[in-house]
Amino acid sequence: METAARSAEELKLQIKRLENELAVLKSQLAELESREAAPPTSAPDGEEVPWKWPLQADEYDRYGRQLILPSIGIQGQLNLKQSAVLIVGAGGLGCPAAAYLAGAGVGTLGVVDSDVVEASNLHRQIAHSTAHVGMSKVDSLIAYARGLNPLPTYRAHNTHLTPNNAASIVSRYDLVLDCTDHPTSRYLVSDACVLLGKPLVSASALRTDGQLIVLNCPPTAQGVVAAPPADGGPPPPPGPPCYRCVFPRPPPPDAVTSCGEGGILGPVVGVMGVLQALEAIRIIAAGRHRPADAEGGSGQHQQQQQPTLLLLSAGGQSPATFRSVRMRGRRKDCFACGEGSTLTLETLASGSLDYVAFCGGAAAPVDVLADGERVGPREYQARTQDGKRHLLLDVREKEHFDIASISGAINVPFSKMQSYGGGGQEKQTEVPRPEWIPGDLPDDAPIYVVCRVGNDSQLVTKQLKEMGLDRNGKRFVGDIRGGMRAWKRDVDNTLPFM
Repeated sequence: METAARSAEELKLQIKRLENELAVLKSQLAELESREAAPPTSAPDGEEVPWKWPLQADEYDRYGRQLILPSIGIQGQLNLKQSAVLIVGAGGLGCPAAAYLAGAGVGTLGVVDSDVVEASNLHRQIAHSTAHVGMSKVDSLIAYARGLNPLPTYRAHNTHLTPNNAASIVSRYDLVLDCTDHPTSRYLVSDACVLLGKPLVSASALRTDGQLIVLNCPPTAQGVVAAPPADGGPPPPPGPPCYRCVFPRPPPPDAVTSCGEGGILGPVVGVMGVLQALEAIRIIAAGRHRPADAEGGSGQHQQQQQPTLLLLSAGGQSPATFRSVRMRGRRKDCFACGEGSTLTLETLASGSLDYVAFCGGAAAPVDVLADGERVGPREYQARTQDGKRHLLLDVREKEHFDIASISGAINVPFSKMQSYGGGGQEKQTEVPRPEWIPGDLPDDAPIYVVCRVGNDSQLVTKQLKEMGLDRNGKRFVGDIRGGMRAWKRDVDNTLPFM
């Protein structure tokens, strides 16, 4: 029976892969069919009449509702048609951004990502579907965008953006959307845009909050902090900032929370992605994606707008609110775009800039307990199956605990545990009994601590010992190595959301 079930699963996966390939082929066929020459118009006498309008007939039908907007018009639509936009990241931000950019009629849309679609993506990454699970995110997103509008040219970059390939990819586009989810990528994308003279629309979202900012717009050469005043007039504002101007130092590694750990509300990241598309369309339609001194430009001090950081807050019981914060312009001492910057395409491609190290690297796993203070999931199970009293303390946040927990566990979130403090340098002689310890728990009953992956549980175990709850070694206080993720792997694979 096991062999049959395994074969059935393999066949299902093979069918899904073939369905994905078929969807891509159908999209490519639709694009080719859409590119066939439009039927010639004819005069009443049957003679062909040459087409004399700047857009094709189907483009007037498709874009008519935005063509009549004063902020778009024919020239704005032509600007969109002649533009090439790069989306870095095909996730929660990139999906809605790509959809609206494709719908608006950008000439070329490129997407960079190396991930594949997972079921956990689908609640927020709306361009992907259940049928596309296991498919490249880039191919899935382009198939979706092509289904909306087959007229643009689509370029797939099924790779991770790195210092080595950033210049060769970004240089082919007029404007970039940073739809990534980590500081290392944001600094890299911004540096590449500064070096190559590309405007950048950057956004991020986590939990119920989002932020958006337009950078290096209009594109301004490195070292040009402010253009000289015209005809002795007042000095113009500083040049447009880059990401390093706004955030000179990255956040500490332990302060960087992923969607998997902190959570994300789908509409929040969707709103930010839509706003990225909106800003990109506005910039291109107005011609502000071109350098300030390019043909048709009207000068840096006339084109530049006050940089602002747009903040979205959708948490709590109050309605979602937007707040706009005015930002400084280009910093003179900015490493990437300021006066005396030594950043070059050569240094970028050489790999001498270690973005991971600059951002502090990945947060190091916690290692504060000795082996004797830790037990594996199966060892915990063996120690407690005799029915003797013990306490299992789950220090995940309540939302994680409510999804799934080990039978008999008591939930005291890590954030709440910090309010208890420790015992200082020396253990307390008078040990107060925390209210979360059952009153009838024997003084020698062991205490086990569990968290999501085995980091917070170590810190809490150490804290409990500093509080004196181990009774000078008479009571075992330790954690479950690997946390709930290890419990799912080794003991109960039915646990969800690990």
